[in-house]
Amino acid sequence: MVMRWFKENVWAAVAITLLRIYVGWQWIDAGWHKLTGGFNATGFLKGATTKPVTDHATQAVIFPNYTYFLEHFALPNAKLINVLIPLGEFLIGIGLIVGGLTLTAAFFGMMLNLLFLFAGTVSTNPWLLLLAFVIFTAGANAGRFGLDAYLLPWLAKGWTKLTGRETKPKTGGMNGKILPH
Repeated sequence: MVMRWFKENVWAAVAITLLRIYVGWQWIDAGWHKLTGGFNATGFLKGATTKPVTDHATQAVIFPNYTYFLEHFALPNAKLINVLIPLGEFLIGIGLIVGGLTLTAAFFGMMLNLLFLFAGTVSTNPWLLLLAFVIFTAGANAGRFGLDAYLLPWLAKGWTKLTGRETKPKTGGMNGKILPH
């Protein structure tokens, strides 16, 4: 019952829109500073590999696969990472602020937060991860007051043409009305 309200109610959509704009601003601000400030992730990546997250009692590396990924992929491709991180943060912010591909933006925001946490950085990452999870949980209601209101029906129509399958309208809500996809 609570989840239905959260995913369908107009007032929940208003609250999620405000939250979405706040989180989007955090991402766009971080991305912009990196895009315009000569961002270089090499030092961060080296620090994450030389001092990985370890168990305090045994000193065993907690995320050995992630440390291996950083050493063998991210560091050798630091130039690519130096472009992807700031651009990704900026695009996540834009997506959340304008409400376009909102769930995709929230998903990739959560992924970046998790990657930063695996590297041992706390900062605002747990907070932004939690807020992005709330946005993501709202489903299509998160983009109700944004570009998704126009973009999602258009994408659904294109998907139907591409696959040749007809999508059935969802019914539910308080009066059994047909709900928008």
